[in-house]
Amino acid sequence: MSKDIMGLDDLASNPTPRVPVCLCLDTSGSMMGSPINELNEGIKLFYDAIKDDEVALYSADIAIVTFGNGGVQIVRDFTGLSIDDSLPNLSANGGTPMGEAVNLALEILEKRKSEYRSKGVDYYQPWLILMTDGMPDSMAALETPVAKTYELINNKKLTIFPIGIGESADMNVLARFSPKRPPLRLQGLKFKEFFAWLSQSVSRTSQSTPGESVKLDVDGIKGWGEL
Repeated sequence: MSKDIMGLDDLASNPTPRVPVCLCLDTSGSMMGSPINELNEGIKLFYDAIKDDEVALYSADIAIVTFGNGGVQIVRDFTGLSIDDSLPNLSANGGTPMGEAVNLALEILEKRKSEYRSKGVDYYQPWLILMTDGMPDSMAALETPVAKTYELINNKKLTIFPIGIGESADMNVLARFSPKRPPLRLQGLKFKEFFAWLSQSVSRTSQSTPGESVKLDVDGIKGWGEL
């Protein structure tokens, strides 16, 4: 059965309101070694934490888009971990087509929202996590996704967390995606701490009412991020 069919079957059989979370992750050559290893470990921790929370397990709808090794790829299309908990094994190589990746992430988020509506499934404001350790290959390719992101955020239709990895991450580029909140730089390689915070945030959101404003754990951010 294809992942698309699995995701739609999940919507038909499980009417729980969804928290769509798209991880848009840099897998370019500069992520080789410890960074990509820690990123893989962080995703595993994220999965495990969601699976340990019964409400979040049936609410969290997770997709992963990578940019770098293999170009821009949908490594995981939107599916709940109760349906598919297979872990990606990300490897690093190639350039940094960031703009194209964010564009694809926004496209699959819009497609997923349409699927929710067609199946009568309620959903929370989508989350987009953008993590990169460098500069995009093309500044021109940023124009469309930056404009789309800006519009969605200002219309309260998207929550974005742009996160820089290491000293070479271009925080000015990341700031363009986030008109309401400054981007954050990961402290060292604290991917596990970040994904623990993200799983707790998804859990807290899944226990609220769709449309309700959920307060972010700002203190928790201090455990992994810095301005």
